[in-house]
Amino acid sequence: MEYISSALYYVFHPYQLRDILKWKIQHNQIYRLNLGNESESRKVCFKFLDQTGRSFSAVIKELHPELLVPICIFYLVLRGLDTIEDDPSISVKAKAALLRGFEDVLVKDGWTYDGNRPEEKDRELLVHFHHVINEYKALKPACRLIIKDITRVMGNGMADFCHKVTLNNPDKAGVMTIVEYDLYCYYVAGCVGEGLTRSFIEAQLCNSSLLDYPKLSRSMGAFLQKTNIIRDVSEDHGDHRCFWPKQIWSKYVSDFADLFKPENCEAALDCSSEMVLNALEHAKDCLVYLAGLNEQSIFNFCAVPQSMAIATLELCFRNPALFERDVNIKISRGDACQLMFECTQGLPGLCRIVSRYARRIKTKNSLSATNLSEINTVCDTVCYLIYTSE
Repeated sequence: MEYISSALYYVFHPYQLRDILKWKIQHNQIYRLNLGNESESRKVCFKFLDQTGRSFSAVIKELHPELLVPICIFYLVLRGLDTIEDDPSISVKAKAALLRGFEDVLVKDGWTYDGNRPEEKDRELLVHFHHVINEYKALKPACRLIIKDITRVMGNGMADFCHKVTLNNPDKAGVMTIVEYDLYCYYVAGCVGEGLTRSFIEAQLCNSSLLDYPKLSRSMGAFLQKTNIIRDVSEDHGDHRCFWPKQIWSKYVSDFADLFKPENCEAALDCSSEMVLNALEHAKDCLVYLAGLNEQSIFNFCAVPQSMAIATLELCFRNPALFERDVNIKISRGDACQLMFECTQGLPGLCRIVSRYARRIKTKNSLSATNLSEINTVCDTVCYLIYTSE
């Protein structure tokens, strides 16, 4: 039945099938992953990489050989942290202890964790985490240090916030101010940008001057994280969690739960518009950071998630489905393939993507009853930056 549904979808959306085939046929991999003679642990790690994120897996597996395994393990370690933080079935006290101690488990042979609820997406990663530990311990000391440093920052930051975002009363939001919101996004994503930059430099594949501008790499992570927080608002609310800052949502409703009531649809859309505006303010820094990457596989690795983020943000913007419980807002596979293909054309391809979706967001905003003028300003600024850099 699933195959029939897919076939019918592509009959009525032939351009989607075209983009998928274009990616498969015309995409030339810079580096190819070959696991034929690798250890069992390494094969298991790449299997979990495929399971945790389709787009991330694709770009990681095409990284320069010097970065391939370190970035794979870096991603899986942080995915393990995220799987603990995301699980509402783990008590706040137990969750905080696990998060704060996670850097220590990286050197504990055989460590695994089976305390996640059965439906948790990446539960199996932690159940078999000893494979990740094996590969982590085989990395170069400098790579281990980077992963350990970021794991410590992220784990402790998540622990600081887990009592705030896990709500006993779903009508009360824990993250109160935009400053708190930005700090949370730094802990769970911005610091990752710093760690990746250090990894690129350690491999001598990136200009070390990027370390002099930490705001750029932090914006790279924040843009991705804020897009996910906007997209997942209904799912998080269903799990009695809230990441949207009260400083924003309280302008539109008295209680956070009111955003999900049909009679408050316009107020909810206006609130989400301000959340999108907050995320878009990182777009300029992201473009500047990406312009500083010269090695093609690193550029692809960084640019693909950013392109998908702005496409997802446009999909969320002024979309009532954002506040419906069982609706999964996600760009299509065909669109994802098209974005990946354009990113492989380098900075000009990425600029076309960002400009295209910025214009679409601006058009949607202009057509809405409550036009948020700052959205237009940010979109114009991004498009102007692209125009002047060509």
